Amino acid sequence: MALLKGEPLGVVSNWPPSLLTALHRWGTTQPKAPCLTSLDTTGKAMYTLTYGKLWSRSVKLAYTLLNKLTSKNESLLKPGDRVALVFPNSDPVMFMVAFYSCLLSDLIPVPIEVPLTRKDAGSQQIGFLLGSCGVSLALTTDVCQKGLPKAQTGEVVTFKGWPRLAWFVIDGKHLMKPPKDWYPHIRDASNDPAYIEYKTSKEGSTMGVTVTQSAMLAHCHALTQACGYSEAETLINVLDFKRDAGLWHAVLTSVMNRMHVVSIPYALMKVNPLSWIQKVNAYKARVALVKSRDMHWSLLAQRDQRDVSLASLRMLIVADGANPWSISSCDAFLNVFQSRGLRPEVICPCASSAEALTVSMRRPPDLGGVPPGKVVLSMNGISYGVIRADTEEKLSVLTVQDVGQVMPGAIMCVVKVEGAPYLCKTDEVGELCVSSNSTGTAYFGLHGITKNIFETMPLTANGDPVSSQPFIRTGLLGFIGPERLVFVVGKVDGQMVISGRRHSCDDVVATALAVEPMKFVYRGRIAVFSVNVLHDERIVLVAEQRPDSSEEDSFQWMSRVLQAIDSIHQVGVYCLALVPANTLPKAPLGGIHISETKQHFLEGSLHPCNVLMCPHTCVTNLPKPRQKQPDVGPASMIVGNLVAGKRIAQACGRDVSQLEDNDQAKKFLYLADVLQWRAQTTPDHLLLLLLNSKGTVASSASCLQLHKRAERVAAGLLEKARLNVGDHVALVFPPGIDLIATFFGCLYAGCIPITVRPPHPQNLATTLPTVKMIVEVSKSACILTTQAIMRLLKSKEAAAAVDIKTWPTILDTEDMPKKKMARVFRPTSPDTLAYLDFSVSTTGILAGVKMSHSACSALCRSIKLQCELYPSRQIAICLDPYCGLGFALWCLCSVYSGHQSILVPPLELETNASLWLSAVSQYKVRVTFCSYSVMEMCTRGLGTQTGTLKSRGVNLSCVRTCMVVAEERPRISLAQSFSKLFKDLGLSTRAVSTTFGCRVNVAICLQGTAGPDPTTVYVDMRALRHDRVRLVERGSPHSLPLMESGKILPGVKVIIAHTETKGPLGDSHLGEVWVSSPHNANGYYTVYGEEALHADHFNARLSFGDTQTVWSRTGYLGFLRRTELTDASGERHDALYVVGSLDETLELRGMRYHPIDIETSVIRSHKNIAECAVFTWTNLLVVVLELDGPEQEALDLVALVTNVVLEEHYLIVGVVVIVDPGVIPINSRGEKQRMHLRDGFLADQLDPIYVAYNM
Repeated sequence: MALLKGEPLGVVSNWPPSLLTALHRWGTTQPKAPCLTSLDTTGKAMYTLTYGKLWSRSVKLAYTLLNKLTSKNESLLKPGDRVALVFPNSDPVMFMVAFYSCLLSDLIPVPIEVPLTRKDAGSQQIGFLLGSCGVSLALTTDVCQKGLPKAQTGEVVTFKGWPRLAWFVIDGKHLMKPPKDWYPHIRDASNDPAYIEYKTSKEGSTMGVTVTQSAMLAHCHALTQACGYSEAETLINVLDFKRDAGLWHAVLTSVMNRMHVVSIPYALMKVNPLSWIQKVNAYKARVALVKSRDMHWSLLAQRDQRDVSLASLRMLIVADGANPWSISSCDAFLNVFQSRGLRPEVICPCASSAEALTVSMRRPPDLGGVPPGKVVLSMNGISYGVIRADTEEKLSVLTVQDVGQVMPGAIMCVVKVEGAPYLCKTDEVGELCVSSNSTGTAYFGLHGITKNIFETMPLTANGDPVSSQPFIRTGLLGFIGPERLVFVVGKVDGQMVISGRRHSCDDVVATALAVEPMKFVYRGRIAVFSVNVLHDERIVLVAEQRPDSSEEDSFQWMSRVLQAIDSIHQVGVYCLALVPANTLPKAPLGGIHISETKQHFLEGSLHPCNVLMCPHTCVTNLPKPRQKQPDVGPASMIVGNLVAGKRIAQACGRDVSQLEDNDQAKKFLYLADVLQWRAQTTPDHLLLLLLNSKGTVASSASCLQLHKRAERVAAGLLEKARLNVGDHVALVFPPGIDLIATFFGCLYAGCIPITVRPPHPQNLATTLPTVKMIVEVSKSACILTTQAIMRLLKSKEAAAAVDIKTWPTILDTEDMPKKKMARVFRPTSPDTLAYLDFSVSTTGILAGVKMSHSACSALCRSIKLQCELYPSRQIAICLDPYCGLGFALWCLCSVYSGHQSILVPPLELETNASLWLSAVSQYKVRVTFCSYSVMEMCTRGLGTQTGTLKSRGVNLSCVRTCMVVAEERPRISLAQSFSKLFKDLGLSTRAVSTTFGCRVNVAICLQGTAGPDPTTVYVDMRALRHDRVRLVERGSPHSLPLMESGKILPGVKVIIAHTETKGPLGDSHLGEVWVSSPHNANGYYTVYGEEALHADHFNARLSFGDTQTVWSRTGYLGFLRRTELTDASGERHDALYVVGSLDETLELRGMRYHPIDIETSVIRSHKNIAECAVFTWTNLLVVVLELDGPEQEALDLVALVTNVVLEEHYLIVGVVVIVDPGVIPINSRGEKQRMHLRDGFLADQLDPIYVAYNM
């Protein structure tokens, strides 16, 4: 494709050598000639500036500026300094005086918009422009300066991101009168900068385009020739006179030709859209300068006007004629006003850009114009960058009008948008480039991007430069059509590249507006932009809805817009958001500030009132779902590991039989015997201290007291309840010593105790059924409890929740006979049942496990050895005493090891968050246990109070180990924030660690007092989804930190087995953790409703290798890794890393996801997300969020959550449910009950704030 040359610039005999020469000439020879008329908001002429006045006032201001001194008596401004011009749209007169006075005094004006508030949309970027131009002075008017926001000192505030500015008011009273003989020095136009015009890019950054004096003069010349301007013509200007066509025609070229400009302020157009047409009629104007929207609004208002005539117009310049919707405005306008004297050839669309100034313009026939052109193009073709003619009947076409011919004296070509600037073929769409001496020359102060835009050298197909002259990229996309006419189809800045196809934001807006525009969208305010999600751009459409529209309207409109965009552009919209009327950030002249809107969307501060996400239809670049390969057999696995030199992943704690300790207790087979022995040998030794919320001892028990209370309970069971040996007894007590005494009472009587958490009096409906269920499932023959709870179980409120007639015998322990037992029961063998441990798993299954007497003793012994517990020791326990390790530490360990336990019920922390830590400090405890919920209560509740605690003398330097009792992957971030927070109170950073237990074995790992510190490794989260462990460096992308779950307890053996083949796995391979130990539970008592499923949990054997050992399956995924550290035994230390529960994992797209990983990403995505839980529902991923913020900000979260899960996990969120804080159920260990939540969601019981179904 060849270059397109404009006609040569004509030679004019008396053409002035500079614009100021022209001003001087008219100001002195034609001082009475009108130059500029400004109107008020009623349309009356307020003031007419004559050429004489413009000259004299500009000279006066120029003199003042040149002689303005600083406080140090130096001149404030030097030639070449940049000065900001801050004038409202309603004051063209003052602007014009200020602009020309800057030119006269060799200063460079930088016109900008009037800032309205401290934090206007885009204010920061304007600040960047002023900073990069080195502006320190702003000129403004008295009225405008009074309206600017002020600081307390009365000075104008510094706006967000702006440099410090001095403000100078240019009204007459502030000016100095120049001496009679003083004249400004007027030079011929040179290549020095004349003014700087700002432009804003797609991302919102604002640059200043430098226009030199010679380019300004040449541009006026070219416009004069193209528009055929002549002296004393009248021009009606509706555009902003500070920049673009408004400045070029109505401030610069008009002065060149001594024209009279009538300026229509934006405020008048808002009240009376017809005002400009009335002024054309009144002034018999020859030329009018408008935008498409001015024609559009006047059409809507024209019915009242009968008597206007547009016959005087010879040119109606449409400044945004390059817009896709301009053609319909032009056609409709002509249709209506042709009967009022408007001639078709008068309408002259033009194309312009901030860098190249006027690019092309249509001209009337008498100025050498050719008949207008119109082409109908296939949208699909344009998206691939080619021109394909189509027919107008179709919807998926773009009809464009020509924007006339190339400007006089200019050369144009079309180059490829991406890559090297090769010329386009005739049927390709590309970027228009212009070479001429009437364009901008650089971005002021930004040399890097200047070269790219202002010094392009177009190349032919062979790679040779087309011309020796550099070209300027205009930022306009288009082609050169028949009759050498220029056509524009869009802007480079407004392009979205989606899956390799280009779509124009303006075209998508036009399509959306075509769907019942006036009925639903407020004032046609729609913003379209793209955001980058998962390696591609995604379309986001935000519209302001009318205040009176209903929910029904909005969903109907949204679905119709989606269909329209899909059928016309063949592209999916990622997110459609509706916001209340008038809430989107505004650009200076009332349009939408797109980059600021995009910023709000990405930050989650847009506050939409309706959102529709369609990730399923438009995200097409997800990785392929994983195909399950047939598993490699276990034998091949072992051989593979041997060949690779990897050991089988197997580890064990210290060998119990080898450990010599003077453990008297180990002579006794039964815990009941140990208590009796302690009551005889050390009767007064205090075993238990229970603290209340004030931190004082509420009750305590020595060995003898505990033994006596247990005897009373045993006697009562046999006498009052008439129980037999082996009967089951439910103990429903609040955390306290009664619970421990009744437990031993049951052992003394030969009954089987089951500890049960009492129902919550304020929440009987949900807590009582669990109590009832445990009592029924465990086949309890009797319930032991306190008087208060007994009343509660039989109350009217309880009857509403459960059938209270079917309770077994309920006994109140306070009402027991003061009798001594004849003889304490002795079991027949250590393998008989000691107690049942009931717990609800995170998947909502109630499971009770059987613990034999030998398992009890073995468990206590392992803990004693690991924590070095002796009668002289004290430990603090802040855990619930009803199941698992918490129960063992409360009820069993003190009796076995003889150490003193300080018991802190976690519930008391709700009234006094510092209770546990104060107790640890007061008793100088070396070993302490807590749960994650306790840790969270401390970090949340005491975050700001470490100073107060320090002054109260709380000191945690005594703590050697603080263990979090857990049945999940260690929560590293919580543990770290806890350590960091209480470091000030002396807590060692090495103290905090976790334990790991589960239903089949309540204590597999526990840090204890000796042995190396817990290690942390980083694994690749993507490999985990494929059940593989890939160790990576800290901070690498997709890395997930995993902390070792404490040390494996003495007597415990752990192996990692393949989940499907049950073969042993190698070191650092992910599989199920299997455990073998003397304190394994002996089996489930019942798993409610799933007996057959779990038969192999307690007697699994490997399918290969050591097939003899009987293991218990924990149901948790994890891996073992041999570290460089040495154990107490001198061997290399094996670390166990728990990744998560198998039952909880989500199978999506053939991969295995752990809910906690998705939840962590979601919680990080916005400050208003307090908690989050995920689960699947018919192959859809459901994300439930707790909103910690105002409800009108709820919908901000939908898009952010969808984005983050796509980016980090390659999953599409199906449903986002936003709920109030506290809705996600959490058990006593602080674990989320995701299955309960899922049931609540399916039964529609969550009472959500909003549910978004992503389509």
